[in-house]
Amino acid sequence: MTFEENITKAARIIKDGGVVAFPTETVYGLGAGVFNTEAIEKIFRIKERPFFDPLIVHISDIEQLHLLVKNVDENLLKLAEKFWPGPLTIVTEKKESVSDLVTANLPTVAVRMPNHRAALELIKKAGTPIAAPSANKFGKLSPTNARHVLKQLNNVDFIIDDGNTSVGIESTVISLNSEGFKILRPGAITMQELAAVVPYSDSLFSTHNKGLQSPGLLKSHYSPRVPLYILGKHQVNTSGKKTGLLTFGTEKEKNTDFVTENLSASGNLNEAAANLYNSLHKLEESGVDLILAEPLPETGIGIAIMDRLRKAAAENGEVAGIHE
Repeated sequence: MTFEENITKAARIIKDGGVVAFPTETVYGLGAGVFNTEAIEKIFRIKERPFFDPLIVHISDIEQLHLLVKNVDENLLKLAEKFWPGPLTIVTEKKESVSDLVTANLPTVAVRMPNHRAALELIKKAGTPIAAPSANKFGKLSPTNARHVLKQLNNVDFIIDDGNTSVGIESTVISLNSEGFKILRPGAITMQELAAVVPYSDSLFSTHNKGLQSPGLLKSHYSPRVPLYILGKHQVNTSGKKTGLLTFGTEKEKNTDFVTENLSASGNLNEAAANLYNSLHKLEESGVDLILAEPLPETGIGIAIMDRLRKAAAENGEVAGIHE
């Protein structure tokens, strides 16, 4: 099928209450019409996702904010004008018409406008905002191409295959009100970029912190099927184990004892982010028993990369060193 035929078919499935996997610039999402509660329930079942974890709602036009958000104020419009379409998710007070299932019973809704032709065309042709978490099993590696979706999910109604995603890690998520913003999850759009548009407010939504305000806030998340350790001050014994090594920067002397993936030989953090999940998928698929990850510089998008690696390593102890 052509690109247009794929979009038309996927939009029809969304209208009929189905669930579609589709690419964005960050990762592939698993989407359903935001106002179709039965379809939203399918997302949770397919992903094996707990209902306390809210979904992000994707829009294709600023006007759709009025369907979802209680108060489309000046701060929201400033951020939308600057960063949308793009990898920024904004959490703000919702309209009552948005199901509590989408928002995990919170009074807020997470919204973004993706910067990807397939996502935008799908939302337009479906005629509805689309609620969509990442198209993977809950807590596991995020998908950055259609093959990654098929690897984890076998009961999706349709997958739009439009190649690899460009940003490669999930969106920056912020909470927002008339006072300013607070970062809930780091991503490609940084604190400095946001603060140049609206004020930073550390106390934001302090009365609503009992639940998760957005996806990606659990301590353990984004995990491969094998243990992942971040190289550092702790030791891990690799003797007798097939070991994967996630590196960054100028090629080091090859260690033939390890299966190695370099996120960016040139030391480019944007390239590293784009390659992060694909490299972890490759290491996972290579049959390694564990993965060691070199820490990356925590500047710019490097902050978001390390956030994902720390969450992937959370169940195993955050850092490790090689001990043979």
